[in-house]
Amino acid sequence: MAESEQKPARMELDEAKARELEEQFDSEIRFRPLAPLAARLVGGALIALSIFHYYTAGFGLFSEVFHRGIHLSFVLGLIFLVFPFSKRGYDEPARSSVVRPLGISLFDWALAIGAVIAVLHVPFIPLDDLAFRVGNPTTTDVVLGGILIVVLLEATRRSVGWPLPIIALLFMAYSLYGPAMPGILVHPGATFSQLVNHLYLTSQGIYGIALGVVATYVFHFVLFGVFATRIGLGQLFLDCAAWVAGRFAGGPAKVSIFGSALFGMISGSSVANTVTVGSLTIPAMIRMGYKRQFAAAVEASSSTGGQITPPIMGAAAFLMIEFLNLPYTTIILAAIVPAFMHFFGVLIQVHFEAKRTGLRGMTREEMPDLGEAFKRDWPTVIPLVVLVGILLSGYTPYLAAFWGITLCVLVGLLNPRRRMSFTELFESLRDGAKYALAVGAAAATVGIIVGVVTLTGVGFKISYIVTSTAADMAAFIGTIVPAAWFGPTTLTLLFTLIMTGIVCILMGCGIPTTANYIIMATIAAPTLGMLGVEPIVAHFFVFYYGVLADITPPVALAAYAAAGMAGADPFKTGNTAFRLGLGKVLVPFVFVFSPSLLLVTSNFTWTNFAIAFVGCTLGITFLGAALSGFMLVRTKAWENVLLIVAAILLVVPESTSSLIGLALAAPVLLRQFSGYRSGAVAL
Repeated sequence: MAESEQKPARMELDEAKARELEEQFDSEIRFRPLAPLAARLVGGALIALSIFHYYTAGFGLFSEVFHRGIHLSFVLGLIFLVFPFSKRGYDEPARSSVVRPLGISLFDWALAIGAVIAVLHVPFIPLDDLAFRVGNPTTTDVVLGGILIVVLLEATRRSVGWPLPIIALLFMAYSLYGPAMPGILVHPGATFSQLVNHLYLTSQGIYGIALGVVATYVFHFVLFGVFATRIGLGQLFLDCAAWVAGRFAGGPAKVSIFGSALFGMISGSSVANTVTVGSLTIPAMIRMGYKRQFAAAVEASSSTGGQITPPIMGAAAFLMIEFLNLPYTTIILAAIVPAFMHFFGVLIQVHFEAKRTGLRGMTREEMPDLGEAFKRDWPTVIPLVVLVGILLSGYTPYLAAFWGITLCVLVGLLNPRRRMSFTELFESLRDGAKYALAVGAAAATVGIIVGVVTLTGVGFKISYIVTSTAADMAAFIGTIVPAAWFGPTTLTLLFTLIMTGIVCILMGCGIPTTANYIIMATIAAPTLGMLGVEPIVAHFFVFYYGVLADITPPVALAAYAAAGMAGADPFKTGNTAFRLGLGKVLVPFVFVFSPSLLLVTSNFTWTNFAIAFVGCTLGITFLGAALSGFMLVRTKAWENVLLIVAAILLVVPESTSSLIGLALAAPVLLRQFSGYRSGAVAL
């Protein structure tokens, strides 16, 4: 390939193109065609929703039920206006008629109106009256509660897909038919009226913690991310990433990793991260010589790190605040090292791949002028710095988001080098609210699942089944493995973690990360707690494995979006992205067995941290070399086997296993250095 053909274009972010790609590949924000008047109506409602949340973040929240009710009424009402009944609706022209006012069917209008009425019934019940009716619902309560459950499940199906509503239906069936359940799962059962009462009138169901976190925290930070990108912070991050990493072997791929890490700090969405950063890095990687599926996989695996990268992270981070009753600063600190390990795991494989295939870095002419970039965009950093400062000062996250958004608007309106028009201001308010629809419906539906768990106590029963099964598996393995290597307690925990991780990945194949985390935090985290795992460690474990689903076939949303942009095979891209993200598979096991890696656990010591950190870093490096087939020179088959075994032993934060791992890796390292010194391949 000629040098002129390899030269990548300058990485200038086209925000309009990025939004178009995101709508193309992210079904959760893809709206059906709307007639002009309907589009203005929907746009106005979306802007009103953003203004409502902006106002409450800065000037005080309403009462809990009222705040959540206003949010959910907007969400469900809008979903029936913008998401069609079936996929064919995306191709239908937006024509108005008697049976389709403003191009939307009467059936959808009826569902939207019914959803709003059913949702707002509870917030407008006087608090004294509501307290009396909990446990003694009126006929109106039962009817409207039943309507809300039906329309909520339908709204979730339209915006998220079938899996989550099916899971909710199965849980409701379990609550109603408890006496017919087998074995330990049997329970007295609940009547339909009792079920509706619990899900509709209490704070442990639809109006529960999941919806509350989305309406109180998540919305504001998503809106901040939209504004921060619109004023140019995303472009500055990409310029910084290109300046830091672009000069090294396989430059654009490393820019993808650093850029996704920085951009993920403000987006918190795997797909948004993928299409925004990937719109620049994927074509550059392909021009540089990377295979299409590898280029797409690099971007996808890097972008999934956005949900685990402080300070913004994803919605699950804010849920942890409520579940664990911990300050947000604690969650941020706990996330630092695991996030580093994820990006390091991707980076090391990209480096080995670039060295194995001889791919060059970016030339000076292809690199951005960092001085010019900061001269143009330095004001865009102010909102992020202020937001982080307020968070670290101990104020509420939504107040931090309020000032972050406010400063984004001021910078956008006053920055002469990148001025935001009032049209762009309203578009940002509209686009920020678009992200709230699917996640809002999903959170409310998860409230149904959580409500059934609290109503029936099934969470403890599932925990008992899992731990019992793990104990049986540990007893069997204990007859094979010497007791001096692994005790029964360690093996039981290990098998519990494996089963929990598999369930997290399978659940994540069909439902959003936020919903996955809430379900697993409700059911699986207590299981780990029964085995002595600290709550924050258990929650981070299920959170990480839920995020991993975005790059795990058969439903790897980030990988499929990247594949579509690269013109690559989606399934192969997903497999490659999963391979690149294997560091994220190993790291949760490390911080369960060595909680010091999270920095904030009760038994933290610097010695334990150092052992875990060094072992994890070496393990990820050896695993990356084995999977890439290269370290200092190309690896042989026997070297790959030894490196994989050594990697597994090294990530176990225990001195004996680490020494065994180093001993296994020693002959490989000797052979690699010998080959490198002989001039086989330059480092």
